[in-house]
Parts: sequence; C-alpha cells; structure tokens
Amino acid sequence: MPANLLVILSGSIAAYKACEVISRLVQQGHRVRTVATSSALQFIGPATLEGLTGAPVATELFAAGAALDHIELARWANLILVCPATANTLNRAATGLADDLPGALLLAREANQPLLFAPAMNPAMWAHPATVASVARLRHWGAQFIPVGEGRTACGETGAGRLAEPDAIVAAVTAALTPPGRRLRVLITSGGTAEPIDGVRVLTNLSTGRTGAMIAEHLAKAGHEVVLARARHATPAQGRVCEETFSSFADLDRLLTRLLAANNFDAIIHAAAVSDFSVELVPEAGADATVAPGKLDSHTARLLRLRPNPKLIDTLRERSRRRDIQIVAFKLTDHATPAAAQAEVRELLARAAPDFVVHNDLAEQTDTNFPATIHGRDGTSTACATRPDLAAALERLLSSQS
Repeated sequence: MPANLLVILSGSIAAYKACEVISRLVQQGHRVRTVATSSALQFIGPATLEGLTGAPVATELFAAGAALDHIELARWANLILVCPATANTLNRAATGLADDLPGALLLAREANQPLLFAPAMNPAMWAHPATVASVARLRHWGAQFIPVGEGRTACGETGAGRLAEPDAIVAAVTAALTPPGRRLRVLITSGGTAEPIDGVRVLTNLSTGRTGAMIAEHLAKAGHEVVLARARHATPAQGRVCEETFSSFADLDRLLTRLLAANNFDAIIHAAAVSDFSVELVPEAGADATVAPGKLDSHTARLLRLRPNPKLIDTLRERSRRRDIQIVAFKLTDHATPAAAQAEVRELLARAAPDFVVHNDLAEQTDTNFPATIHGRDGTSTACATRPDLAAALERLLSSQS
C-alpha cells in the first residue's frame, strides 16, 4: 500500500546509500519527501534528491514561506526515516533539540507515527557512552533502529557502525508499515535433500538454499512470522527466523507432517530441492542388504537400487491444519525451451494445484541474477530478475490473497 514517507538525511558519506533507498521506495509506489541537513548537502546535492522524489528537498527551519513545514511535513508523513543518522543527529534527537528542521520535525511527530533510525558512523562513535545512552532513550520513546553493519568504514577503521544495506533498510520500512492484521505465518523449505548410501556417502544435488533463506529473511524483516525448514548444509537465514533442519527425503517428509499439523500457517513456500529417488537396497554378494550405517568397501563395485519418492508438493494441502493455505511451488528446468518450460509449469499446476509456481531455468542463473517467473493458478504471471525481487513479489502476492 503506497504511503507518505519522510526521509531525513544527515551528514555522512553513507548518504549515497540513502539515495538508493529513496529510489527503491519511490519505485515501490511510495510518495517520498526529503529533509537534509547542511552537512548532508556536503555529500549529495539537492538536485539529486529532487530528481529521485520529484519534490524539492527541505533544508531550512525558517525558509521563506515554509516556517510551518516542521508541522505540515510531520503530519503528512505516515513514517519518518532518518537515514543516515549520524552520532550528532542521534544525540541531538535524544536531548530534544529543535533549533534546526530535522530536530523540530522529530519533536512535532505524533506519538504513534513510526520513526526509524538507520545509524552510520565511526565504530568508536557508535560505541561511545553518549551514543549508547541516546539510542536507549530514543528506543524508550518508541523509535526503531535498523541494525548497523560491521566491516571497514569510510575512515579506514573496522567495526560496527556502517549504514545497513539498502535492502535491509527498505525491508525495515516495509515491516513498519505492515498492519498487524496483514502479517502472515509462513513455512519455507529450502536446500537439497541428501539420500544415504551408507554411513558416510549420500546422493544429493547442488541446491544451496540461498533462495529460500533470502525469502525467509525478507518476510521476517517485513514483520511476518517465518519458519524455515532447511537442509542441514543449506544457507541459514539471518534475523528473526525460526529454523528447523532436515537431511533426507524421509526427514523432510516427517518434518512437514509435524509442522503443518501443529501450526496454522497462512502459506508454505516449497523451495527445497527434493530428491526424486531414495536408495532402497545395496545388492552385495548375491543378496539384498539394506543400507548399512558403516562405510561400503570402496574396492568392490556396487550397484545401487533406487526407489522413486512421492511428490511432497502434492500432499501439502491435505496435511495442513488449514485447507485454505496458500502454496507456492518451485519448478527448475535446465536449458528448456519456453514451450517446454510452460508445459512443465502447466503440469505442476494441474497435478498439485498450488496457488503459484515459481519457474526458473538453470541456464539463466548467475551468482547475482536469478531470473524467475511466478505463475498464478489464475493464469497471471510476474517476472523477477533477482532473488530480492522474487521475495518482494511473493510477499505482495501472498499478502493480497490473505
């Protein structure tokens, strides 16, 4: 839902990241106005901010014809974001100083109006007792803080104090704008199963679980309740995500039964790469022997007998406590023609009846790009270029149906 967002920029070289945040918020349909301190304008120009938002940047408390802007802008905004928030800005806000436009705006905001700070400063300044006390006081007053990053800062020192990445800031804004009634309970599966051959060998696939982890992180940052069921060696999710792990198909099968029976999930995003086959028997010395916990002799050739696994996606709705649970299936192809890919998607929609199918082709993936298309049961489709795009699109689709 588009909102009125007021972004206050203070004097940090990280202001260039704030421009990226503003650009993404505008692309999402939000109406953005900006306020910049004189120090912020030493790093970015007013023309940049006006070009991004389509509105002039406010800078002066007593500018001609704008003496009441600190009241009008505060009332106009559905949310105020201070990004980047320097140590000076945080300490001034915590003492209630109002001798400049940002300070007056923060005092004029209404008590129930979301206020987010995205700090950016030298690690020593972030750890200073004055800053620590100011952050605690502002939190006590109801402000939210986007966690700082760690690493090398612009001054050459290393530690905590870097401005969060634009993805995290945009997600935090989205979460703050999400009404409690629209929050979802989502189960996500990710990573590849590992089917045991013996006590040390497995049949598996190349799935890393990165896609599922990123979707989980995005939804959690947006304020939704997320459970990530991931393969033991798959990418974990960061942030407020509850995780459960599995290894084999049988592990995941049991885990899904337990989780779906115990929780009222609104949606399940089944992104796990589940093995189509499990090892059933290992013929040895003319007789059938079950898979052993030990290690098979590597000097003797073995033939593995495989049995097909049932399709978990086909049974998710009947296992769930909620028959109206929204189901997102994934279909991976490899160098498929558009016609062949469409046929695969249609077959999955007809057989398992998911609400959405996310299709992607292995030949089109890179480390940074993840071209995918979300196909709806109603015939609609949504194209996504990256994993963050996919996560945001899935959130919009699932939220609109809840």
